[in-house]
Amino acid sequence: MRIFYSETHRRHFPQGELNGGELVTPFERPSRVEYVLARLKERGLTDINAPDAPDMAAIRALCDPGYLDFLETAWDDWVAEGFRGEIIAASFPVRRMQMGRPPRNIDGKVGYYCLAAETAITNGTWEAALSSAASAQSATRAVIAGEKAAFALCRPPGHHATADMYGGYCFLNNAALAAEQLRASGAGKVAVLDIDFHHGNGTQDIFYDRGDVFFASLHGAPEDAFPYFLGYADETGTGDGDGATANFPMAPGTPYSEWSQALDQAIARIRAHGAEALVVSLGVDAYKDDPISFFKLDSPDFTDAGRRIATLGLPTVFCMEGGYAIEAVGINTVNVLEGFEGA
Repeated sequence: MRIFYSETHRRHFPQGELNGGELVTPFERPSRVEYVLARLKERGLTDINAPDAPDMAAIRALCDPGYLDFLETAWDDWVAEGFRGEIIAASFPVRRMQMGRPPRNIDGKVGYYCLAAETAITNGTWEAALSSAASAQSATRAVIAGEKAAFALCRPPGHHATADMYGGYCFLNNAALAAEQLRASGAGKVAVLDIDFHHGNGTQDIFYDRGDVFFASLHGAPEDAFPYFLGYADETGTGDGDGATANFPMAPGTPYSEWSQALDQAIARIRAHGAEALVVSLGVDAYKDDPISFFKLDSPDFTDAGRRIATLGLPTVFCMEGGYAIEAVGINTVNVLEGFEGA
């Protein structure tokens, strides 16, 4: 399996995350990648490549232009205002406020484009986000060229990012970019399977009214888990996308026996939809010891999950998402890939 990864991810390393009323070291940190890389090499998965330059035309086609301008200039605007810390949103356009008018002041603009205040922006965030998107795009090119599967070791992750908002550690939606690229290459229908513990709200939002991209997500029930306000089972799509979204929210303490049944149902829905290619949002924070989740999967379960995904027999792009039990993130990620390849 070809693997794509960029060292530029290191340029995004906020020193603070709001968690439980405190500023803590972010759970999403550069060392996550180091553990995955070490495990890949340990298991002989050494076809590791730097990505091509990002396809900016594809990124612009997916994202709101004002949002992209914001991401590119936010740090300079922040510094010019005289602020000295990292960019953290402090105000938001909530119910009964104006939703369609981005402020001129950078402090207000941050809140307009942010969906969760735990995610900070630093001097290198824009470059890191572009390099992450480039990894997804290069992995997708490899699959289009004939590879059975490819793995984009994306950092920062992407599945919480919408076309015009960031949050949940995500800035550009890598999985959505991959799905659009597969469609543009000739796949009539594409599926995105999100196995991250947290609901892929951004991916759902981008494709919710489209029937050509099927979205399935296995995640903690929104009553109990971030991002809280999306991911209910009755969200099934609208317009042309009616029936092309399938959510599988699950309760605290969910074991693999139950989680795997939901995975099988998602796979059956993808097969019935007639997908010709697959993007997997590969989060491994369903792991039993993850610090910000509540499922009970063990490391061997991720191998079995990879095997089950392989039964679809589709050209597959894996995009790295979450997983915050740092010392296990490499084992669990590679287990999915090895289960898939060995099926």
